[in-house]
Amino acid sequence: MSTLDTTLHAAEHEHHGPAKGVGRWLFTTNHKDIGSLYLWFSLLMFFIGGCMALMIRAELFQPGLQLVDPGFFNQMTTMHGLIMVFGAVMPAFVGLANWMVPMMIGAPDMALPRMNNWSFWILPFAFAMLVSTLFMDGGAPNFGWTFYAPLSTTYAPPSVTYFIFAVHMMGISSIMGAINIIATILNLRAPGMTMMKLPLFCWTWLITAFLLIAVMPVLAGVVTMMLMDIHFGTSFFNAAGGGDPVLFQHVFWFFGHPEVYIMILPAFGIVSQIIPTFARKRLFGYASMVYATASIAILSFLVWAHHMFTVGIPLAGELFFMFATMLIAVPTGVKVFNWVATMFRGSMTFETPMLFALAFVVLFTIGGFSGLMLAIAPVDFQYHDTYFVVAHFHYVLVPGAVFAIMAGAYYWLPKWTGHMLDERMGKLHFWLSFIGVNITFFPMHFIGLAGMPRRIPDYALQFADFNMVASIGAFIFGLSQLIFLWNVIACVRGGQKAEARAWEGAEGLEWEVPSPAPYHTFVEPPKLPESLR
Repeated sequence: MSTLDTTLHAAEHEHHGPAKGVGRWLFTTNHKDIGSLYLWFSLLMFFIGGCMALMIRAELFQPGLQLVDPGFFNQMTTMHGLIMVFGAVMPAFVGLANWMVPMMIGAPDMALPRMNNWSFWILPFAFAMLVSTLFMDGGAPNFGWTFYAPLSTTYAPPSVTYFIFAVHMMGISSIMGAINIIATILNLRAPGMTMMKLPLFCWTWLITAFLLIAVMPVLAGVVTMMLMDIHFGTSFFNAAGGGDPVLFQHVFWFFGHPEVYIMILPAFGIVSQIIPTFARKRLFGYASMVYATASIAILSFLVWAHHMFTVGIPLAGELFFMFATMLIAVPTGVKVFNWVATMFRGSMTFETPMLFALAFVVLFTIGGFSGLMLAIAPVDFQYHDTYFVVAHFHYVLVPGAVFAIMAGAYYWLPKWTGHMLDERMGKLHFWLSFIGVNITFFPMHFIGLAGMPRRIPDYALQFADFNMVASIGAFIFGLSQLIFLWNVIACVRGGQKAEARAWEGAEGLEWEVPSPAPYHTFVEPPKLPESLR
């Protein structure tokens, strides 16, 4: 290389580091920067939504009205659900995808980097608008995160219009993020990386992205129908004008059920990366994992009315939705057995990411079993709208989705920061979270079966003991997340230097690049390592 070439090469690379100051974050098109923005944003939302959850649990610590009035309690249950689903869990998975998918497939960046920037920067404005409703006349949305009409139309506070606009903005962001992931995975894989050599995290995200594109417009449709009913005199959900409130539930859950799989499929992908690493074995049944993920995605469109067994749908409909829901347990079971088979006779070690992944497998399965119980239409008449349902979906979303996000963060932090995390603090965080989450949500199965309804600020005396236990567990779980925050910040600021392959047994392209990953990972397409050929 001539001296001129060397100078040009150096000059070219000088401009390729991150920009300085706030401009770096506002205008960045780098997938790592945008991944970090998503992850920090979701962590902030996780703490805001968590504070709302702790307000709910503080009120329910004893029977009687203690701390807040019933109207504000309903605002808390609604905002907690919306912020955790749309603000914490989904952006965290998108952040992990932004960081890891290009590195895993050997791509230089995401396929549509400018759109990537935009899809993130919509979110802070959407959530600022949503949270601002708390300070408006009439208060924030108070009709539950599922915003059933007519509670969310005829009887809604005036702030519902801002909520609708915020949902539209989140939906646009999600659709753009999904298009980007599909374009990246289908077009930018390194030479030799066929679809059936993709890391499972990429497969689960690819399928999730198709789900997002399919159902986000349905959500946009249902909130637009609400907007029309509220402001333009239509009667989509108003029986007096020839509409039907049950129509709302059908349209909402046609979005809502695939949505819950959008929140768990990337978690399956993360766990499928972590378990083989710490069991030091190849993932058992790779192809069946891919087909199981696709089956879950397809079936998720055929089960929406299992949320509506008590609305009076025809018996044939109840039977169809009951059996379709049970059918989803089959591909999900395939995944659980494959994870267990991967661990069978492996050289297992139990670092923090593995602990979270193992807790995920066990506790997610418990949530799956209570889901099977809820699928049985005749007994769902008893379970419906009780705390049993709350226990079920928190078992699949907290030790399910949230534990998987934490496992992924602990697993990839050395790659992001170049430092190993403090294992003692990681394990302390894990055990407090594991104990807290079970003390919080397991008793809810019992009070639900005993008949305690959801979304109430006061309750009958016979439910007092278990509610007290659940509230104590919630504060243990909530406060232990401060250890996670401390851990992440400590890892960013320093610590033991991480190798390129931070974990013994880790395989894949992302472990071939140095830690911390350079600002531009692959200037030229990488050669696949032996393990992937």
